[in-house]
Amino acid sequence: MSADLPEVGIRLLDPRLTGWGFPRWGSALSAGLDLHACLDAPLDLMPQAAPALIPAGFAVLIRDPGWCGLVFPRSGLGHRAGLVLGNGTGVIDADYEGPLLVSAWNRNPAGDPIRIAPGERIAQLVFTRVARPRLVVSDEGGPGSARGGGGFGSSGR
Repeated sequence: MSADLPEVGIRLLDPRLTGWGFPRWGSALSAGLDLHACLDAPLDLMPQAAPALIPAGFAVLIRDPGWCGLVFPRSGLGHRAGLVLGNGTGVIDADYEGPLLVSAWNRNPAGDPIRIAPGERIAQLVFTRVARPRLVVSDEGGPGSARGGGGFGSSGR
């Protein structure tokens, strides 16, 4: 491990997590920490219904302003089953220490619900560095380069 990595605390809120193998990465080179659905009963997500907030069963204590956590869907569940995050990507700021919740949504246009079982790995948490540049308000008009002159999405097909 690199000495420049922060120490991140984990406050367990659901005692079942350790029995499900938490905390762990899916493999030795995985970027994402597996997030489990801490549910008391299976949950059916109907196609195109409102997203559901699913507790991950812990709070993360990043506390270093140079780092944050990003919550992403698991690739297989998104591709095969249609399970995606209701908010696209979740951002866990260094000062957020509340319960981690996963916004789960069934993107399928119709068909069967996606069933989420208690303890199922439904998302992943990736830690990454944060860059907060000094922003300077400018009065300069128009694009500073040729890029952007044709509008949104104009650089190619």
